[in-house]
Amino acid sequence: MAELTQPGASIQENAAERTARRVERVWAWSMTAIIALLVAVVVFTSLHWGMQLPSSVETIDSTRLQLGGEFSEGNLGTSVSQTGAVTVRVLAQQYAFVPKCIVVPADTPVTLRAVSADVVHGFIVQGTNVNTMVVPGYVATLKTRFPQPGDYRMPCHEFCGVGHQGMWAQVRVVARDQFPFEQATKEAVNCAQR
Repeated sequence: MAELTQPGASIQENAAERTARRVERVWAWSMTAIIALLVAVVVFTSLHWGMQLPSSVETIDSTRLQLGGEFSEGNLGTSVSQTGAVTVRVLAQQYAFVPKCIVVPADTPVTLRAVSADVVHGFIVQGTNVNTMVVPGYVATLKTRFPQPGDYRMPCHEFCGVGHQGMWAQVRVVARDQFPFEQATKEAVNCAQR
């Protein structure tokens, strides 16, 4: 009788082993498919974003900034277009922001455009949401609004060399009635010209 129970037990064990192998095969193929899918997603996104940047990025020749154009010395500071749009242009270079003091009207939409002449810089206007990196060859553009008049510090927050700790500027926000709109439509203004 003992011999009769053994063959039946081995049939059950063989069936259990086959079921376990089949489940393991399904699990292995499923995991292989998931890993292959993840690798495909990584490859696709790296190639796609490598060819097409995630936003419209404006480039500029950092070696020719002061020779003319939008970021020449006479255009740095705050200017107002004929439509009334306020634009601030800033040049970051070791170890200063030009202009050193920026003046903007309070409670007015402001577009900040910054470029670097040499290495990676960054700036943050303390107490506001303005925070960006300034990379050579690219124009950093931010839109903001300063609700209250006041003086704000603007330090460089990316290490740019041995003089980094002294690289800062000031943003002076003045009431709309005190901002020189008429002068700013003719030339870029800053705190020194007020």
